[in-house]
Amino acid sequence: LTIPVAGPGTTRCRKGTETTMTTTRTFAELGVPAPLVRALTDAGLTHPFPIQVETLPDTLAGRDVLGRGKTGSGKTLAFSIPLVARLADHNRQASRPSGLVLAPTRELATQITATLEPLAHAYGLKVTTIFGGVPQGRQVSALKAGVDIVVACPGRLEDLMRQKLISLDAVEITVIDEADHMADLGFLPGVTRILAATPSGGQRMLFSATLDNGVDKLVKRFLANEVSHSVDSQNSPVAAMTHHVFHVAGVEAKKELVHRLASGTGRRILFMRTKHQARKLAKQLTEAGIPSVDLHGNLSQPARDRNLAAFTEGKARVLVATDIAARGVHVDDVELVVHIDPPAEHKAYLHRSGRTARAGATGDVVTVVLPEQRRDTQALLRKAGITVTAQQVGADSAEVQALVGEVAPYQAPVAPPVQKQPQRSAKPGRRRRRGTGSANSNVARVNSAHSPSVNSAAPRATGRRRSTRPQRSAH
Repeated sequence: LTIPVAGPGTTRCRKGTETTMTTTRTFAELGVPAPLVRALTDAGLTHPFPIQVETLPDTLAGRDVLGRGKTGSGKTLAFSIPLVARLADHNRQASRPSGLVLAPTRELATQITATLEPLAHAYGLKVTTIFGGVPQGRQVSALKAGVDIVVACPGRLEDLMRQKLISLDAVEITVIDEADHMADLGFLPGVTRILAATPSGGQRMLFSATLDNGVDKLVKRFLANEVSHSVDSQNSPVAAMTHHVFHVAGVEAKKELVHRLASGTGRRILFMRTKHQARKLAKQLTEAGIPSVDLHGNLSQPARDRNLAAFTEGKARVLVATDIAARGVHVDDVELVVHIDPPAEHKAYLHRSGRTARAGATGDVVTVVLPEQRRDTQALLRKAGITVTAQQVGADSAEVQALVGEVAPYQAPVAPPVQKQPQRSAKPGRRRRRGTGSANSNVARVNSAHSPSVNSAAPRATGRRRSTRPQRSAH
């Protein structure tokens, strides 16, 4: 079994320093059942993180909990353990889950499922993930086959509820993760409707960095006698993270600097504001011998999964992403995060930066700043609580070289395989109707242009049966 969360208590970073976020307590001392303790031990997890120490006694006892902790603090495991432990003896039903986790993005939902499944396996529980962007058939089939825990994004879940393909009337435990991000994305009305469809007496756990934008109303309405736990101040920077602000002379100098920062041997995540620029940069880096993939909202879910897997498995060293990857994407040993385009607001800066220095490891964060961006970036960092002295650099500066470290050898880009389009053979005895607007209409128009029996100027008789008589010319 593999639980894709933070590693053992002490993590050695690439520069050789050691930091720790774990405590001296053990999971067993906090009341975690033996089967889950074994699963955690098998994954190398023997000591809990502070947010787990704070919340587990209450969540395992069935109390409603409001948890607040910075990114990378271990909150996914903090709610996964009690969710599985408290559903261990329930009866599975088709399309009526007993556990529900709501997440704002597909990436976060997928990673929560990856954390839950090894724990659920210890008790024979089934977990399924529900999100949009893919056909719903497999998700519906999984529900009908019987499922214990559903990890869902609000949009697709509401779609299935409207179609009466899932019922939440048997939900005993509900978790709302990244509630503040739900609010930022405008999901709170949907989350409110979903929570209203669950039994009022169930246990509810809500995890959020802040309580603004309506999150506090969600807490007041749906959590009963909740216990609040806060680890670190809201939106606080991570102590093990080193921030750098690099001023560049212009666009060309910025381009050279970004390519140099991407050239190291370790994993890097480069953040950009637009989908087009993320896709373009990933292509340019790959062509320059730096294997890179992109991650943004225009990708289909299978494409997102492939690109993220390539980055996780080391086939690509660089992930070029928009803010879609700022939350929920946890890949171990990301040593450098680069804000190629500084974000619009300070919370986005902290969440982007949180892809490195996770779970006690150290990491570096670079913000690349053009002359016209200096004032706005200074205000952004002040709001984020970051104190750092800006440096004027070029691609060959010593400060840059120190961050890059060893330059990875050139890796020739691999051309994607050419896929043959399957040719459809016409069925004997059947003729294509004109003007039906099918998916092959363009092909039909090309073929008809070369057919001697069809006058290109003749009007179309949409939906009529063809006559065998010769057509008249158009007037």
